[in-house]
Parts: sequence; C-alpha cells; structure tokens
Amino acid sequence: MMRLKNLSVIAGPTASSGRGSVTFHKKRRMIRFKFFFILVCLTVGWSQTGDLAPVVSKPVSRTVELPGEILPFLSVSLHAKVPGYVETVLVDRGSVVKQGQLLIQLNAPEIKARIAEAEFKVQVAESERLRAEAQLAGAQSTYERLKKAAETPGAVAGNELVQVEKEVQAAQASVRARGETSRAAQATVQAEKDMEAYLRITAPFDGVITDRLVHPGALAGAGSDSVLLVIQQVAHLRLVVAVPEEDVGGISHGAKVEFRVPAYPDRVYSGAVARAAHVLDQKNRTMPVELDVFNPDGSLSPGMYPAVKWQVRRSHPALFVPKTSVVTTTERVFVIRSRNGRAEWVNVKKGAAEGDLIEVLGDLKPGDMVVRRATDELREGSPIQTGK
Repeated sequence: MMRLKNLSVIAGPTASSGRGSVTFHKKRRMIRFKFFFILVCLTVGWSQTGDLAPVVSKPVSRTVELPGEILPFLSVSLHAKVPGYVETVLVDRGSVVKQGQLLIQLNAPEIKARIAEAEFKVQVAESERLRAEAQLAGAQSTYERLKKAAETPGAVAGNELVQVEKEVQAAQASVRARGETSRAAQATVQAEKDMEAYLRITAPFDGVITDRLVHPGALAGAGSDSVLLVIQQVAHLRLVVAVPEEDVGGISHGAKVEFRVPAYPDRVYSGAVARAAHVLDQKNRTMPVELDVFNPDGSLSPGMYPAVKWQVRRSHPALFVPKTSVVTTTERVFVIRSRNGRAEWVNVKKGAAEGDLIEVLGDLKPGDMVVRRATDELREGSPIQTGK
C-alpha cells in the first residue's frame, strides 16, 4: 500500500501537468488565431482604402523672397580725350550735375598753336584759289576774243585758238584744285577746334558725381589715361534679381514687383520688370532679370541689396495632390493612383507646396483619384475599394 500511495503521489502531479500542457497549447493556438485575424483585417483594410483624393488643376501663383542688387541706370568713367593739364575741377564727390554742365577744364597751349597754323593755311589756300580764278577769268576773256576774231577767215590761226582753249581748261582745273585745298584747310581748322572742345569735360547726362580722382595741375589724357570722374544716374535705377531656373517661365514683362531695403525697413518700394538676360548663369542656374526703378527722392542708392517679393506665375495650370499622397523612398517618389479599382504607382516630381497640397509633375491628369494617405506598403496591383 505504501508503494501504491507513493506511486499515486508521484503520478498525481504528472496528470495535472498534462492537463496544464493542453491548456497552454490551446492558449497558444488562440493567440495565433488572433494574430492571423488581425493580419487579415489589416490586409482587408488596405485593400479597402476608401480615402481617395482627386488630382486638382489650378494656376500657380505664389510669392518668394529673392535677393537683388540696385545698380545705376547709367554709369560712366570720364577720361580726357586729348592730353592736357587740369586747369580747374568744378565738381566733387556727391555733386549733382546736369547734362552738358562743365565739370573739368583742361589746358593745352599746343592745340591753340595748331589752330592758328591751320587758319593761316586756310588764308593761303584761299588766296591761291582767288589767283586761280583770276587766271581763269583772263584765259576765258582771251578765248572769247579769239573765237570772235576767228569768224573772219584768215584773221586767227587755227592752232592758236585751240591753244587758248586748252589754257582755259587748265585754269578751270587749277580753280577746282585750289578750291579743294582751301576746303581741306578749313576742315583741318574745324578738326583742331573740335579737339580744343575736348578740353572742356562736361556731364553726359543728369546724375551724381560718385568719385573724383583728379586735381588741378595733373596731366590728363594720352599716356596718363586715368579716370578723372565717375558719374552715375541715380534718379533712374536698375534692380537686378537672380530668378531661379524653375521660375523663369513666369517672368511677365511690365509686372510690378515690390521690395524693401535694410536702410528703410518700413518702406515698400516697387519697380517694373523691364529686361531679362534670356540666359542662365552656369554657376547658380539663375537668370538675371532687370527692373526699372525710379528714385525721385534719392532714398535708394546703387549698391543696396534689397529683399524682393517675387511673384511666381506659371503660363499653364499645375497639378496638385495632398502632401500625404506623395510617397518618398530611397528609389523613387510616387503617388498611388486608383485605376480600375487597383493600385497603380505613378512616378512624380515634387513642385511648390501650397497649404496642404503640393504640386506634382508626372503622368497624371486632372480628376485622377489618388490615395490620400499613401505608403509603399500598398503594393502595386492591390485592390482598392471606395469607402462608403
């Protein structure tokens, strides 16, 4: 009995342990069943993604801030065309000048000497011309008398009349030559006087003297061809803006553009789009675009760097989808379009964002339906059912 009792004691726990093992296996099967049930539900959930959004077409119009640079509309470095010594400088840096105003007076005595010499040559040439005309008049008078006398047979030898006629022609040629000489001498005088006029350096346009680099007594022109003055037009300015490559298609000639400068942060200026370079900078892939800016009060200055509010406009509408519709992986960027109830991956490129939407470039058209909240877990070809 003791042995049986001990055996029963030993066997008792073994039977109880077997029942626990059965319960454990049942629980494990139940956990597996729940896991597969959840997995199937998730799969069904993806296949029934009903949150679709349409591809929207609308014009693109947004404002970006671009850096710019203000330049003078006209800028000239003044040199001396003829050599001479600076006699007087009538302006200085910051002087406001008018077109034609005298800025610098040079002195070159040798030019005056050349003018006097040329005028003397004109007088000589003119006297030679008058002498030739007198000789022509005498020859013509002699010819007329002989011609009249030759009407009487035998009164004048035939060769004598021919000789006088040739003398008239020679005198006429001499008059023409003396006349050309006189005109050439007069042209030389005018040329020397024109050179003398270059001793007066005047303003080529209305503007401001921005730099003075010469003083009285300095030698200017010829071998010392240095800059004397720098004049710039500041009442009319150029604002140069570097427009990125993706935005050059929206450049509109004559469009009004607003900008601010650090010197006057509370003031808004504006200019009109006037010129585009029509070529991109190879280094930064931007196109220089010039705006005409009028500066009547002189508050703007060349060299300022304004912040330009550039309106980005497109010549054609763009396609937009929700931002969550665009899937980005290491290999591609795409949206998932619903085609005949199944998922289709469509490669796109991102564009400008506008609120909750983003511009996309790809094989899409307005009205296409895409998954609003897309992920790469929704494989291509998977069924998509519209939610109720």
